[in-house]
Amino acid sequence: MLNGLHALLAVSTRADAEELLDSGNLTAPEVEGNLADLARLNRLPGGTATSVRAIRSLLNGAAGASILDAGTGRADMPIAFARAGWRTVALDTNPQVASVARRATQRHGEIEVVDGDARRLPFADDAFDVAHCSLLLHHLDPDDAVTALRELARVARHGVVINDLRRGTLPLLATVASTAFLARSRVTRADGLASARRAYTVRELDRLLARAGLRRRWRSPAWMPRVVTAAVPS
Repeated sequence: MLNGLHALLAVSTRADAEELLDSGNLTAPEVEGNLADLARLNRLPGGTATSVRAIRSLLNGAAGASILDAGTGRADMPIAFARAGWRTVALDTNPQVASVARRATQRHGEIEVVDGDARRLPFADDAFDVAHCSLLLHHLDPDDAVTALRELARVARHGVVINDLRRGTLPLLATVASTAFLARSRVTRADGLASARRAYTVRELDRLLARAGLRRRWRSPAWMPRVVTAAVPS
């Protein structure tokens, strides 16, 4: 039993287990349930409000900004960005997820949902003011993460915002607790643990940023389970 608990909490190295959402084997209701849970979890500290704060740190008060949200999920963050007065392109590589996002944003003309991969963005250089991703980077291995960060930086005039989990024992326990209390989907409960073990540490994230030619400009408190980083070209 102790060996099993030790294995469950092992976070010294990054795990590479596939998450259920990435498997392509979920039914439409399972995908919708998982995305609804993630939108609910985004309301916690370190979620949507912190992403908005990080984007504002890059915009320096500029109004009417354009935002790319890569790996948009249910597009709950683009909806929050719309409330802030920003136009958003919400992008996801999973057709099932993009379909849910389109339904969720039907009444928001300032949000466009497109299919696409953060590693190969279908946009011109400097197409947006800020590129943002939430709970995306931990799905990618280091080389793919660097590729995605370079692409996000390429299309963003002012910089990139990364909102993600950080790997560690306390963040893992906090993630397990929050999903246990707030998640209604078995997919979310399973993927929550996998995500916490696949996440990068803050130091690892900074190394990925450096490889992508970026440097940190602003960061939320690093003790939280989720850390939000605003980065600009080095």
